Amino acid sequence: MTRPDASEPPGAGLADRFGRVATDLRVSLTDRCNLRCTYCMPAEGLEWLPNPSLLTDDEVVRLIAVAVNRLGVTDVRFTGGEPLLRRGLTEIVRAVAALPDRPRMMLTTNGIGLARRAAALAEAGLDRVNVSLDTLDPVRFATITRRDRHADVLAGLAAAAAAGLVPVKMNAVLLRGVNDDEAVPLLRFALEHGYELRFIEQMPLDAGHTWRREEMVTGAEILAALRSGFALTPDPGVRGGAPAETWVVDGGPAKVGVIASVSSPFCGACDRTRLTADGSVRSCLFSQEETDLRGALRAGAGDEELADLWRKAMWAKPAGHGIDDPKFLQPARPMSAIGG
Repeated sequence: MTRPDASEPPGAGLADRFGRVATDLRVSLTDRCNLRCTYCMPAEGLEWLPNPSLLTDDEVVRLIAVAVNRLGVTDVRFTGGEPLLRRGLTEIVRAVAALPDRPRMMLTTNGIGLARRAAALAEAGLDRVNVSLDTLDPVRFATITRRDRHADVLAGLAAAAAAGLVPVKMNAVLLRGVNDDEAVPLLRFALEHGYELRFIEQMPLDAGHTWRREEMVTGAEILAALRSGFALTPDPGVRGGAPAETWVVDGGPAKVGVIASVSSPFCGACDRTRLTADGSVRSCLFSQEETDLRGALRAGAGDEELADLWRKAMWAKPAGHGIDDPKFLQPARPMSAIGG
């Protein structure tokens, strides 16, 4: 990518210096989670953000409205932590669905509690969900998440499908020596239930900063494992800014995806911007810098002032996440505090 000379963001959208335009907003609704996944946080959990620092429901909706109405955002994904822990989630979805230029709305969740909320979320306007499920074995699930909630996740997946939140997508992280023998069983399970499976490389976003590249199961390894049980052909469709590279399974129509953020980064086509639960814009998942919108909002800033702060934050977006750079530093915030 070529870096232009311009020092100020042009136009009304969320452009950066490298020609990318962000239209996909990831909104973290809470840093709290009801699991303690070994690759995310310690067994005792983390020190959660104090409630006064979190955006209120109305503030979340207002900032999303700024992004949609003034900055060209067309897709909004609610994340966490665990977004189902946000009491006002359904009403936030309903309010965003009522915007004049209604965005597509997705939810990334661990699935716990989804069984009882899927129908209401669909009625409020949610379009679809991604549910994390790293193993089909309840014992392994308890080992990975430190919680015995496997059955709840399966129930959440089924409820999402029944509520019409389709296509229901499954996210799976394979961990070396833990569940890396489950690539084929997980895909078989997804195909049998009509879910779309996405494997995600483990990223350096854990709270303990213990991630080691050599311990990560790579996208190439995942594909090799899948090919032991299925015929995979490259998806002829246009990938665009989608994080997953997809393959057609056994001639189709089913597909499987691999998000190889580390071994095969897709930064050049990134179209995402992120809003943390305490109201900061992050231009990149691995960014070391944030732009505070909450302070400006609570100080009485108008929508155009907020939009301008957001534009400037995205204009400064780096060319890539830099994981391969020897000087790379893992973000101080873990994934649970950033939002996926």
